[in-house]
Amino acid sequence: MLFELPIPYIAILIVVLYLVSCIKILAEYERGVIFRLGRVLPENKGPGIIFVFAPIDRLVRLSLRVETVDVPHQDVVTRDNVTVRVNAVLFFRVIDPRRAVLEVANYLYATSQLAQTTLRSVLGEVELDDLLSQREKINLKLQTVLDQDTDPWGIKVTKVEVKAVDLPEQMIRAISRQAEAERERRAKIIHAEGEYMAAEKLAMAAHVIQKEPAALQLRYLQTLVEIGQEKNSTVVFPIPIDLIPALTNALKRDNPA
Repeated sequence: MLFELPIPYIAILIVVLYLVSCIKILAEYERGVIFRLGRVLPENKGPGIIFVFAPIDRLVRLSLRVETVDVPHQDVVTRDNVTVRVNAVLFFRVIDPRRAVLEVANYLYATSQLAQTTLRSVLGEVELDDLLSQREKINLKLQTVLDQDTDPWGIKVTKVEVKAVDLPEQMIRAISRQAEAERERRAKIIHAEGEYMAAEKLAMAAHVIQKEPAALQLRYLQTLVEIGQEKNSTVVFPIPIDLIPALTNALKRDNPA
């Protein structure tokens, strides 16, 4: 029995139990900040086995892994006065555990709140078209601003991604009409360019035929071959255009008015 042991053995047992309780194990991704009599020690502890002599020492564990913070939907008014709902995701990690403990009460909550306010302020400086088309540029700007603001807390922002942009129904219809009008404009331009190129090629062909009259006869023969392959029951006789005025004059002489 414990009470039947001599006092020296009891004291030794108490000391052993106390030393065992002072042993703490930190994982590879963890670091410990120890406060001794209220003052923080200059060096971070871990990973591995460390000793925390309670109640003189107090251990604060921090993880060095990348943390993920979901930034909830924020109502943002863009520079061109369009109201949108935007949410994002933030990735960061602790690089200086001492500052993360000493400079801010709760670095997770503080970083989340800072990300929300930064999202509204940065997106309020861009137009809607830039928000929809230049997503990578906006993400980089958000990361730069948040990294500068959280650096005094010993936090490194590794990436910021805007996840979704919810537009009002009226704006969605307006964007659809704009896209449809843009496609029609491109179609008309392409059609006009095709007509222009066809006219240039026809002018070049007429210029060649004018120099070589035999080319027109060869074209007639090629047309006959193509028609004969498609419609064998059709017989086509090419008539030179120069004969039409002569026939018209002959008819006028035979049948005077």
